[in-house]
Amino acid sequence: MRRPKYHFIILCMLLTLLLYSSLHPHGIIYADPVVPLDEETRQMLEKSLSIVEIDSEIERISQRQTEMAIEQDQLEIELLQKRNQIKDKQDRAGAIVRSYYMGERDFLYSAFLSVKNISGLLIIYGYYEIIMNNDKEVLNTYQSEYVDLQIMQKKIAQNSVELDEMKHNLIKQRERVLALQQSVDGSLQTSSDPEAMQKMMNEFTLYWENVGLYEVKRHFRALSSAMKDLPEFVQNTKGIIQAKGSTYTINITEDQLNSFLRSKDDLFNNFSFHFDNDVISASGKSGGISITIEGNYNIVNDPENGIMFHVSKLIFNNLELPDTTRLALEEEFDLGFYPQKLISFVKATDVKISTNLLHIILKLSM
Repeated sequence: MRRPKYHFIILCMLLTLLLYSSLHPHGIIYADPVVPLDEETRQMLEKSLSIVEIDSEIERISQRQTEMAIEQDQLEIELLQKRNQIKDKQDRAGAIVRSYYMGERDFLYSAFLSVKNISGLLIIYGYYEIIMNNDKEVLNTYQSEYVDLQIMQKKIAQNSVELDEMKHNLIKQRERVLALQQSVDGSLQTSSDPEAMQKMMNEFTLYWENVGLYEVKRHFRALSSAMKDLPEFVQNTKGIIQAKGSTYTINITEDQLNSFLRSKDDLFNNFSFHFDNDVISASGKSGGISITIEGNYNIVNDPENGIMFHVSKLIFNNLELPDTTRLALEEEFDLGFYPQKLISFVKATDVKISTNLLHIILKLSM
């Protein structure tokens, strides 16, 4: 008879646990660590998270470096094969060019002049056409192969530069991690309770790796998905686009952007964008997680014209994440706006952010 009471108690315990914890997408429950108020502890936790994130970047760079080294070796093999393949075509093409230069094809013209009837003329013309087409095919094939060879040589040179940059970046990131680790170790030694501090850092690291990173990526993924539909929203919202001669302007307010995002995903019900003096900020809080993003828009033309969002600051639960995390997220998720998907014959030439307003200038693309 008392079984329902126990069921009610267990249910209350589970609800309480869920209220004070975050549920990982794979079903594992992690307690929300409380962000410390004192600046020294906050900085230590920030550095420890930076170590984790830069370590991830080092691993990514190392993996990419290995892949590119293998790719470079394969390209070198293919280049050698291509050079051997092209040598025969080069000799044949050279012989054809020399034959024209030395007058070795003059016999064809002589044959034409010596023909005394139509049937003979047609036979000579047939031979002439076969020879000319064959010469043309050999020369075109050589030219095509030579262009491919040049492209491959450029790619090898570019890969070599990228490998050198990766090597330099790897050394730089390892130096950063070492400096951060030394700073954290020094702070731990002077801490009144090193074990408690180490435990706190471990908890924050675990929470970030299993909950925080997932949530941050979830927000970026939702933003990236919504931005694909922004041109359609701009086109269908009266007053956003204005035309004057060959110039078009787009003016989007905070309220318009926030309304658009909330119509695309309920995740943005607790997440708001703000425009103010060349800076776009977005912040939100849900349960024990708070996220703040700051950045700006820049015009880009490669690989296509657009307005790209660059993250200048990323804060998770009052802890600022390093540049490596920001750059990795920018690389993984496209938050750009492409005006040519709105009007095919225009290019974005300027973007300005003022209080409550995003202002984009478009010009006719000739």
